[in-house]
Amino acid sequence: MFVDSHVNLHGELYEDDLTEVLANAEEAGVRAMLMISDRLDSTEAIAKIAARSEAYTRSVGIHPHHAKDFLNVTAQDLIALADHEDVVGIGECGLDYHYEYSPRDDQKRVFAAHIEASQQTGLPLIVHTRDADEDMQRMLTEAHARKPFPLLLHCYTSGMALMEQGLALGGYVAMSGIVTFKKADDVRALARAVPLDRLLIETDCPYLSPVPHRGRRNEPAYVTLVAEYLAELLGEPLAVVEEATTENFFRLFAKAPRP
Repeated sequence: MFVDSHVNLHGELYEDDLTEVLANAEEAGVRAMLMISDRLDSTEAIAKIAARSEAYTRSVGIHPHHAKDFLNVTAQDLIALADHEDVVGIGECGLDYHYEYSPRDDQKRVFAAHIEASQQTGLPLIVHTRDADEDMQRMLTEAHARKPFPLLLHCYTSGMALMEQGLALGGYVAMSGIVTFKKADDVRALARAVPLDRLLIETDCPYLSPVPHRGRRNEPAYVTLVAEYLAELLGEPLAVVEEATTENFFRLFAKAPRP
């Protein structure tokens, strides 16, 4: 089976056909998926979707774009929200200096709360990082030295040095449909450098549809296309990539039940 480790299904883009989208994923062999939180006020909507199946799990957290809207969040707030059977991760959270929809200091403050929540709960930290390699590497390394925590660099497109440090801290790396894009040679180089026992796959839907669906709405069924591309890129049989990425998901997100 395949696992989509990062889906965003609670938006209006799926209001009309969510049941069909989930059925497409099942038909494609996607037996489990992780529903990702972008804002704390999305929690109820995400939980409602996750409740459709025991194979659907969710996270709690605040995307760095929205940090300015939740400046007073504490680790204890996140820990309380995570106290549900279907919550298996903290995030997505991190630093995004590309768009800077939230000021950098606000992003760091909110990210620090997420790190502490991961440290206290043992739930994996689902990290979004863009154009913030130096600050991200420093925050992860310093926090990990104080108290280790599980880590996932999601939809990774940043620098090799940051990725290598994340791996050195025991982290995992997830690749999305970006790896199939024509001009994404740098991302393909990153994918080749990830040990097979630390690799996950994701769609990050509704964004980043893999070729040949680029430019259209993404959906969890397409995570199989990411796996197929990675298998060719890495010179491995598809079954090897399928098994490895699935095992890696359940090893990292140890609280998630196997279907």
